[in-house]
Amino acid sequence: MDHAPGIPRPRGRRITLWSAATALALSVAGLTAAAGPASAADVNNVRNAGFESGLAGWTCTAGSGTTVSSPAHGGSAALKATPAGQDDAQCTQTVAVKPNSTYSLSAWVQGGYSYLGVTGTGTTDVSTWTPDTTAWKQLSTTFTTGASTTSVTVYTHGWYGQAAYYADDVSVYGPDGGGGGDPAPTVPAAPAGLSVSGTTSSSVSLSWTGVPGATGYTVYRDGTRVTTATGTSATVTGLTASTSYGFQVTATNAAGESARSASVTATTSPAGTGGGGGGSLPKHAVTGYWQNFDNGARVQKLSDVPSSYDIIAVAFADAASSPGAVTFNLDSSGLGGYTVDQFKADVKAKQAAGKKVVISIGGQNGTVSVNDSTSATNFANSVYSLMQTYGFDGVDIDLENGLDATYMTQALRALSAKAGSSLVITMAPQTIDMQSTSNSYFQTALNIKDILTVVNMQYYNSGSMLGCDGKVYSQGSVDFLTALACIQLQGGLSPSQVGLGLPASTSAAGSGYVSPTVVDNALDCLAAGTNCGSFKPSKTYPGLRGAMTWSTNWDASAGNAWSSAVGAHVHAMP
Repeated sequence: MDHAPGIPRPRGRRITLWSAATALALSVAGLTAAAGPASAADVNNVRNAGFESGLAGWTCTAGSGTTVSSPAHGGSAALKATPAGQDDAQCTQTVAVKPNSTYSLSAWVQGGYSYLGVTGTGTTDVSTWTPDTTAWKQLSTTFTTGASTTSVTVYTHGWYGQAAYYADDVSVYGPDGGGGGDPAPTVPAAPAGLSVSGTTSSSVSLSWTGVPGATGYTVYRDGTRVTTATGTSATVTGLTASTSYGFQVTATNAAGESARSASVTATTSPAGTGGGGGGSLPKHAVTGYWQNFDNGARVQKLSDVPSSYDIIAVAFADAASSPGAVTFNLDSSGLGGYTVDQFKADVKAKQAAGKKVVISIGGQNGTVSVNDSTSATNFANSVYSLMQTYGFDGVDIDLENGLDATYMTQALRALSAKAGSSLVITMAPQTIDMQSTSNSYFQTALNIKDILTVVNMQYYNSGSMLGCDGKVYSQGSVDFLTALACIQLQGGLSPSQVGLGLPASTSAAGSGYVSPTVVDNALDCLAAGTNCGSFKPSKTYPGLRGAMTWSTNWDASAGNAWSSAVGAHVHAMP
């Protein structure tokens, strides 16, 4: 919270921000070309594509690249490249190709912001990218060579000031350019470990174990192909309530499709149970983050938070020594001697007044990583322990460095099993995290839809982004708020699970502050179709949950102007 890097501009600093948004637009609309099955004569023209021979064939700027044995997507090695200063850790290889030919470009990436592209095509150079991802994710696109093109330059790079990225299994599949390359892939094995990670009245969420050499997966429902995925999880929607379905999954790559996995059966929930946990919250609610530190905003005790806040997210928990585990340390000295006993008493007092208090995980500097079954169990156990110790009603997920949908889903479901139906689960993804249902944050929200309370997306520090109509909208307008909320609403979240997250003042975030009137107008537009800008959603969502702000402290510094105006408006919504 309080910092979310804007969309980085791929390849060079002179490319406009709109270019990245446009690339995302194509992706969201399903128009970006994906790597398809290659013909029998096609080969992978990249040499040392899996970095099994170190950096042979590759050149990395400023000594930024090395090879590591873990994590590796396939084989025993992968590239690790670390941006530093003004270097974006670009690694390149010149690849021989044939003129007037079409090639599929792909690579698997993990870690910090990661880019994949090609130059010198003789036609249109292409690139694709992804923000931070804690699990392997495939980037893919296609390009066509010009009439005299015999070689192209393939590149990967990260982004300035961001974490190291990993890349593996780079491929340029198409006609043999004569320059050598790695062998064509073989058909992958069938996936194992298929399981049901969640159900609602209209959807089933699935997860499985990744298959080496696979570039994608296909999900079958009762024998019929229903969806595809590049990761190891998927949510099948459009189902009938109280109905049993059988599911299988296959692994695919350029060589073909595997046999189908073992089948699993899932039964959807009864009608009317499609979303939302959290017990006795009002229909429309206001969420505020309370700062457990002094950063120049008004220092508060929990008892100082105005009654207009229905959910108070205590920011933040700290990473513990065990992977995935968290702990909480009250900053008594920074908060003027506020004691743990006073804090616990204030939590109870807020709850007695009908409010919910949750512990927030993450923030700008949060480093909690839940990326396997052990860390998922540690996360669930440690959060539940904090709930018992301090009386928290639940947890807020504000991980700004990415998350793994499979294991975060596992962790939150384990927490729900411990805490019961009154558990409050909120999320505060960045705008880019909710651009598509294929994003890990969006996947996680859909996976736990039956126990999820609200997603308060951060409409700040994000630059221009896509709306649900495929148009690009600038931060700070009614259109920006409504068109981006529309993506979540059309993507499968219930209206009661969607909130608008805004800074409380100009001091609270680097950018994105709008007046309370703009927030109120956006709420009216989405809920009632009034006070819209140029964008107006195709339907209204009267059950919209409400709004969130960072933070109650910055709000207090500005005389509680945000909560007084927005809080009153939210609570007056029918």
